[in-house]
Amino acid sequence: MARRSLPTPQEALRILSEKRTRPQRRPPPPLGRALNKTLREFDAKFGQGAGGLIARWREVVGVEIARRTEPVKLTKGRNGGPSSLEIRVAGPAAAIIQHQAHEILARVNLFLGAEAVQKLRIVQGPLQRPAEQARTRRKLPPLDAAEEANLARDMAAAPEGRLKDALTALGRGVLRQRRAID
Repeated sequence: MARRSLPTPQEALRILSEKRTRPQRRPPPPLGRALNKTLREFDAKFGQGAGGLIARWREVVGVEIARRTEPVKLTKGRNGGPSSLEIRVAGPAAAIIQHQAHEILARVNLFLGAEAVQKLRIVQGPLQRPAEQARTRRKLPPLDAAEEANLARDMAAAPEGRLKDALTALGRGVLRQRRAID
């Protein structure tokens, strides 16, 4: 067997210029970008799901029901079984919400898609509202001088002390509230 001689540097450059080399290996795209297409397909196929429902609960069920309830979880049925939505209800309002279950299911199915939820599971417990949803007390303007003088005149017969101070504060609150309603 004859030994093969190595090519000269000029021959090596000619061979390499004629030969196609493999392109440099690219790193995979970031995972978020790779999943975007898949997530869009799932969103189109299965709707917005529980996240969208939680975010827009007040719009879906209405202000009165949303004040007393919050969605907890959406459970898909196994083997095509019925899906259920679990909602938490504040205290004794559960009986009222139970009577409105048909209406709630209809509204949720309108939002998530036809027959997305077939059962409503009601759990009593305190609501865990985010800070931005928590009800804030409306600051009422103070009484004007005439109302303050009338209140002081009405409280003049009461004995001095903590009871008089408490009654005066209560009177201010009632007068401010009455003025806000009118």
